[in-house]
This record gives sequence, structure tokens and C-alpha cells, in this order.
Amino acid sequence: MGLAKQMQRCVSSAEENLGHLEEQLLRGGHELMRQMLEKAAKADAASPRCPVCQQPLRSLNGGHRTTIQTRFGAIQVQRARGKCRRCHKWRFPADAALGLPAEGTQSPAVQEIAALTVSKMPAAEAAQLVERLVGVKISAATLGRQARQQGERAQEKRQALDEQMSGPDGRVQQDRDLQLQLALEPFTLVIELDAWNIRERDAWGESAAQRARGAEPPRWHWVYGGTCFRLAHRGETAGGRATILSRGYAMTRGGIEALREQLWAEASRRGLGRANEVLIVADGAVWIWHLAGDRFPQARQRVDFYHVSEHLWTVARALHPDDESAARAWVEPLLAKLKADEGCAVITELAQLRPRLEGAASAHLEREINYLQSNRQRLDYGTAKARGEPLGSGAMESTCRQYQCRFKRPGQFWTQTGDEALLCLETIRRNGRWHLLFPHSAPIDPSKN
Repeated sequence: MGLAKQMQRCVSSAEENLGHLEEQLLRGGHELMRQMLEKAAKADAASPRCPVCQQPLRSLNGGHRTTIQTRFGAIQVQRARGKCRRCHKWRFPADAALGLPAEGTQSPAVQEIAALTVSKMPAAEAAQLVERLVGVKISAATLGRQARQQGERAQEKRQALDEQMSGPDGRVQQDRDLQLQLALEPFTLVIELDAWNIRERDAWGESAAQRARGAEPPRWHWVYGGTCFRLAHRGETAGGRATILSRGYAMTRGGIEALREQLWAEASRRGLGRANEVLIVADGAVWIWHLAGDRFPQARQRVDFYHVSEHLWTVARALHPDDESAARAWVEPLLAKLKADEGCAVITELAQLRPRLEGAASAHLEREINYLQSNRQRLDYGTAKARGEPLGSGAMESTCRQYQCRFKRPGQFWTQTGDEALLCLETIRRNGRWHLLFPHSAPIDPSKN
């Protein structure tokens, strides 16, 4: 039955609705578009050069058929093969011209589908979703393999962009108003940092042997992240929820050094070189302040108010372990003093408690006093409120939780190679550079039609 007749049958059926029409059109349209794509995908026009080193290919011969998996189904393409004398390998120049991966025959659109879906959900779930919404069956193995390959390609692209950011050509990556070198109102660039844990398959299968030797197998590892935005880019939704209109992200399993370079490059894109002030807001982790001093030495630093309040609550509950109301009555005046820029007074009050506590409670008190002492120059919450600056690093905290939705599902273990690949895909998408990986996804310029 033809597509038109099938749709007419749906229209005349009392038991079928618009959804049935859409399904018929999707199925019938796929075959039509697959045929059109197969006719248009001419491989013989590819330049007979090695796609790796660009040297002319020798012993060129055609007629090599391959099947390419596209978003409309499988298509057949004939292409030529030649020998590269420099690489000492047989090459198919059409594969590069068509955008096929080095290992595989998935079209650029299928590569993008894999990258998008698997960066959000396990490959098995992605396969079901793709089949239902796109109408093409792609195995979970293919989706997983392609997502990882695209993630590795994303890492290469990120490194190249970050290295370029250190030179004069880096200006093309900056925000549009920075590229044009327009006169700007003085602005504050806010940078927030944090870290979270991811579970990997370290020494998988050797757990019992390691425990027998008295060593607990490592499983959890740190993912380091940062975000940056101009203070003026903060706003509110119609419902009054705080939001940030434009910001950059960095997220990596590669360690503190990797984050340092990635975050510096992202901050530079967002105006680090032209900012009137730079403000760093984070919890009290020592690695954060070391990174800040290394890459952002002129920045003001502020410790997240929520983390400080947690430390004071620890003391409050040590003083009043069985009376939450009394603990609250003790801690709230101290929190008010912190918001009035009276951090030193808070530290003094805590020090006066030393004679009253002993044992574990005394140890808790000393730890919290030391924490506040080490951050006493970062407790300027009254100043923050007066300037309209964030008191805490909530933007980064929520970002970490959003990333974790993918990586902390029950029963999931990762490898560093695999998690870094998907982290990079998600970060490039969030930073608005997805089209650099998949040029076909860029908005169409009407002037070129």
C-alpha cells in the first residue's frame, strides 16, 4: 500500500488519530529520504588524496561497495581505494569526504545521535529511545562505541581550542562583544569551582586479592569542575528563580592541572582579560585556593556561605546534641554576624568555647576554628550582598549535580577513558561549541540557499 493510501486509511478510521498519521508519515518518509540520500551521496567526486597526510594515492581502483548507516536507514555507496606511500596504508578518500569515522560506517548524523543520547543515558536505553523517536534501529554497541569515539574527538578539539586561546588567534573564540573590542561597562567575572566523585573499575576482578593483602581497591575518583560568568549576566525567571543568562563550563576527570588549563581558557573566552574584577567563590578545599592563586592571582576569593554555616552547625550540635531548638538559637546570631562581615568576631566567640568542651566535641570545635581561621579573609558576605554578588557557589553545586545524573546511576562503573570522553561531550555542548564537532548541526544560513 502506498504512503498516500495508508494516510487516507488513517484519516477515515475512527480508531486512529493524528499520532497514527505521524507514524505513517515517518515510516513512509524514511524510505523516500533514504533513497534520495543514497542517490545524492556520490563518493566518486572525492579527491584522490590520502585523508591523513594529503599525499596523492597510488594504485587507485574503484568499485568498492560499502553500507553506511544513516538516520534514514542503510545506504549503499561505491568508492575508490588507493595506496598511500607515506602512510603505507590503503585509504578510501571518500570516507573522509562523507564524514565517516576512521573505524565504522556511521553517517555524521548517526554519530551525533550517539553522542547526544549516550552522554545522557546508558547505551541500551539510548538504543530504545532512538528507535522510537528517530525510527531507525541502531544497536547499543554501535551507539556506545560511536559516543566514545566522538568523545575522544571532542577532547582533541578541546585541547586544540584551549591551546589556541593562549595565542593571538584565541580572540575569535571570545564572546561576540569581546571579539568586536567594543567599549564595555566595567564588569566582574565570577568563577566558581567544585569537585565530585565518580566510580571506576580499578583493578576489576582483583578486589578479593587486594583485600587479602590489606589494601582496599580504589573505586572512587575526583572529577573537577568550574564555571564562569559575568556578574551582570545573572537574572531571574518570571517565577523569581535565579538564573544565569550566559556562562562557560569546564569539567574533567584529568586532575587539577587539567582543570586549571581548561578553566583558564574558558574564563578567557568569557572576558577574563577585560574584566574589571575577578571573583572566585567556592568551598574551603585547599586545592581550589592553590589553583586560584596560580591562574587567577588578582582575583578576590570568597568561601561559600552554605559550607561555612554547616561548619557552625557542627559546633552547635556538639554544644546541644539533644536540643535542636537550642542549637538553632545558638547558631543563628553567628550566621547573622557572618552576613554583617563580622567573621573575626565569630572566630573569637568560638575560641571562647574551648574551656566548655572536651573529647570529641573539643576536637570538632578546633577543626571548625581552624577552618574559619584559614578562610577569615574570605568571609565578606556583607560586602557581597551590598555589591549584588553571590554569597555561595550554588551555580557550580547545581552543575555538578546535573553531571552526576548521568554518571552516578545505580550499578554503573566507568573507566577514566570512557568517563572523560562523555564529560567532554557534555561540556562542549553546554559551551555552545557542538557545531565544531558536527558542522551539519550549525544553523542554516538562508543566504547560502
